[in-house]
Amino acid sequence: MEYIIKNGIVYDPLNGINGEKMDICVKDGKIVEKVSENAKIIDASNCVVMPGGIDSHTHVAGPKVNVGRMFRPEDSKKEIYAKKGLRTGTGFSVPSTYKTGYQYSEMGYTTVFEAAMPPLLARHTHEEFIETPQVDKGVLTLFGNNWFVLEYLKEGDIKKCAAYVAWLLKATRGFAIKIVNPGGTEAWGWGKNVHSLDDPVPYFDITPREIVRGLCEVNELLGLPHSIHVHPNNLGHPGNWETTLETMDCVKGIKAKPKYGERETIYYNTHVQFHSYGGTSWKDFESKGLEIAEYVNKNDHLVVDVGQITLDETTTMTADGPMEYDLHMTNGLKWANCDVELETGSGVVPFIYSPKGPVYALQWAIGLDIFLNIDTDKVLLTTDHPNAGPFTRYPRIIAWLMSKKYRDEWLYNKVHKWAQQRSHVADSDKEYDLYEIAKVTRANQAKVLGLSKEKGHLGVGADADIAIYEINPEEKDGKKIERAFRYAKYVLKRGELVVKDGNVVKEVFGDTIYVDVKVDESLEQEIMKDLREKFTKYYSVNLDNYPVTEEYANSWKVIKIDATDIS
Repeated sequence: MEYIIKNGIVYDPLNGINGEKMDICVKDGKIVEKVSENAKIIDASNCVVMPGGIDSHTHVAGPKVNVGRMFRPEDSKKEIYAKKGLRTGTGFSVPSTYKTGYQYSEMGYTTVFEAAMPPLLARHTHEEFIETPQVDKGVLTLFGNNWFVLEYLKEGDIKKCAAYVAWLLKATRGFAIKIVNPGGTEAWGWGKNVHSLDDPVPYFDITPREIVRGLCEVNELLGLPHSIHVHPNNLGHPGNWETTLETMDCVKGIKAKPKYGERETIYYNTHVQFHSYGGTSWKDFESKGLEIAEYVNKNDHLVVDVGQITLDETTTMTADGPMEYDLHMTNGLKWANCDVELETGSGVVPFIYSPKGPVYALQWAIGLDIFLNIDTDKVLLTTDHPNAGPFTRYPRIIAWLMSKKYRDEWLYNKVHKWAQQRSHVADSDKEYDLYEIAKVTRANQAKVLGLSKEKGHLGVGADADIAIYEINPEEKDGKKIERAFRYAKYVLKRGELVVKDGNVVKEVFGDTIYVDVKVDESLEQEIMKDLREKFTKYYSVNLDNYPVTEEYANSWKVIKIDATDIS
């Protein structure tokens, strides 16, 4: 199918296009210079045209997500999705698979990355990907509490660790290295935790600092498209901003060496709002969002996503098992917990972020402190779905960022006064423009994920993933902004029209993206010997039954990397 999108106002930061009226041509799933006279015309007059949205950190598939669905029937019945010609779905904060794909598509999103996959349970994750339509998908594999990683790094054997990481990414069809509460989740398997970057992990005698820095070196040795993706220690605790800065700082000096993509950073700090807390207790809790933003602005080795609180009832879930237990002890709501053999652990707890609660209101303000004071080339819009709120609230966050009036309505009329008193939100007059919104919702994601050749822009040769929104670039009415970004006028996925007037009109299935890193054969043989020994001794499955096989996707997109030079 050929299309020509005419008369739209285009925002494409990766190509420096800032509000230019121009036409976009589409053929065979790609953006092209020109099309034939038979091309269908999409009239984008009075509309904004952007690349398809990319979510670089979300929880939409896998065992803990499914636990959240089963665990919360009250959430499932809270929102029913039933539209003619589409699969029925349920769930507000933890939607079912088809509903997840449809709702991302309605918002103009075309690519999403599941943020935390336990390797042993990779098949479950990919099975859910098969049932998630409309979007391309990738998944971050958990490494920060893995026994093999801890032992190789303790021994100082970076090459063996790199070979193991390469093997595990291929075996699980993973995309990148995810680190959650480094060392702390392994400690939780013994009822403990780590509380500083230099606390030793029980029974392994290695510190979080050594884990983060070691895996960063491994990442650059392999040349992976994405940097290490880090959830630091002490998430959600007053005073944790110091741990956050120390973790960001501990990898400085390591050089970015991607062998695929154009990534320039070595460190990605996820849901940084949860890591920007000052004070010594909830009584003197205060925002340190400004200090975190200032650090990011002054340093070029990192980017952050925010994890913006949306002030909803939601479902928290993370591989940071001890944090979820702390949360359960705080709110007294039901709690699920799991330890995944030699690899990781997780917890699930419902949560209600009441706007009238002083702590929750300040958490909301901390996220905005970061957004309003940070270099917009270094920040990405997320809610850590569903932890700080559901992804369907992204349009509301966009409205808060674009309209000071709308933001102030919440600040002065809807949320507790702590948001005014203990943050800097009231001091900021900043309003994002559409060029900056395009950065924080698609361009920055494509670049940091190493996918900017094919995603996140509208240049010739890019995937024809396109979102068209019916909005005036000068619009300041928050509700109109929110409505426009919640229901796109048109969405094209790989050159096919999939959304019209906010409704999904065609069901399609995207690729699952993973990396396949080739290392030296002798190095691979060394780690396979270690693997067979440990699998026989400790694992509940045989090594040969562990890898994810070819049938676990609608279609694969493999990024091949040659790292044989590390032998």
